[in-house]
Amino acid sequence: MQSVQESPLILSVTLAELLKKDTVKVDLIPEKKGLFLKHVEYQVTSERFTVSVYRRYSDFDVFHELLLQRYAYRAVPALPPKRALKGVLTSMSEREFIEGRRRALGRFLNLVARHPVFSEDELVKTFLTFSGSDVQPKLRDACKKLGDEFMTCKYATQAKDYLPADIQSQFSSSRELIRNIHNSFQKLRDRAERMAERSKENATDLLMFGKELSCLGSDESPVPVLASCKSPWAALRHSVKGLSVEFSLLSERAAQQGRREEDDVVEKLNLFLDLLQSYRDLCERHEKGVLHEHQRALQKYSVMKRQMLSATVQPKEQVSVEQLESRIVQQENAIQVMELRNYFSLFCLHQESQLIFTYLPITSLILGAFVDSQVLGHKDMGEVWQDLHSKLTSLFGDGNGRSPPLSPK
Repeated sequence: MQSVQESPLILSVTLAELLKKDTVKVDLIPEKKGLFLKHVEYQVTSERFTVSVYRRYSDFDVFHELLLQRYAYRAVPALPPKRALKGVLTSMSEREFIEGRRRALGRFLNLVARHPVFSEDELVKTFLTFSGSDVQPKLRDACKKLGDEFMTCKYATQAKDYLPADIQSQFSSSRELIRNIHNSFQKLRDRAERMAERSKENATDLLMFGKELSCLGSDESPVPVLASCKSPWAALRHSVKGLSVEFSLLSERAAQQGRREEDDVVEKLNLFLDLLQSYRDLCERHEKGVLHEHQRALQKYSVMKRQMLSATVQPKEQVSVEQLESRIVQQENAIQVMELRNYFSLFCLHQESQLIFTYLPITSLILGAFVDSQVLGHKDMGEVWQDLHSKLTSLFGDGNGRSPPLSPK
């Protein structure tokens, strides 16, 4: 029995299959190159192609521009913003900006390298594998040879035949749902960022708390002997100074927790948000681009038809009438191409909507990473707190071996 062939409109791919396509790492090369200008360079490593290449931001910029030209009807992720750098890696704010841009470039490449269409394109392969210094001309040449997707996709002129009758209503409902999902994920990301920031602040506070204990215990000033009692402080202060070791370890564990929350939770949320934003950008391009051009072409055609009718009613020179007829034929052809492109744009939009819903189960991966980071963080911190509790009990226990309460009842 012959199986029924599936429609090319349907994306038959799972999230696991998308994630397995490739993993691209983007690492910062801190060396400054150039005689007068200082540049930031990145090492880009693709697991799929098992190769590392070096790229500058301008290379990413050209690559992104060409992807948009070739795939105007697809959800091409945005690049992080470019900022004029007065001095590379000289201030903390610049360091944070460069690190944020490195992470965003990594997300951009992973979304592109895992896209069911982009991943098989020669442009992507060239960017991830070409090791020469003239990668930009190489990319431009590849794009010129390929043309845009409408010219190369075998389904482009038949897209209308595969679209459901209610494609417009489906598009509207999908767009609204994805907009709501995007808003919710933005709020989740903002909360996760705040938690990661609090973990880092907690690490700083714990470290400073330990340093203050160390400072307190390091004071070698003699303790006066009071008539009423004999203070044990002289013997205890050295032990108090030793407690800074545990607080330093607690600070290190809290910092690790912050990094886990940032790398495993915030970064995954940002990856999905980048994809959602690229879909929303695509919807705007569809409405402002293809639909707008189609409507403009129809208006122009209507004007020409009126001019033709006027020329028929009021006879003019034969040459001008023939020129008008020729222009009308050209405009009819242009309208036909515009209609085909409009249907192909809807075809691609339908597939990109499916891609968003294919990625949605990443929610479970994000929640799993969040819970795991909290379990591990509390376990690591709990072990150190327990050691510290035992140490305090031995230091401050009373004569009967009992410890006084560490806080008021």
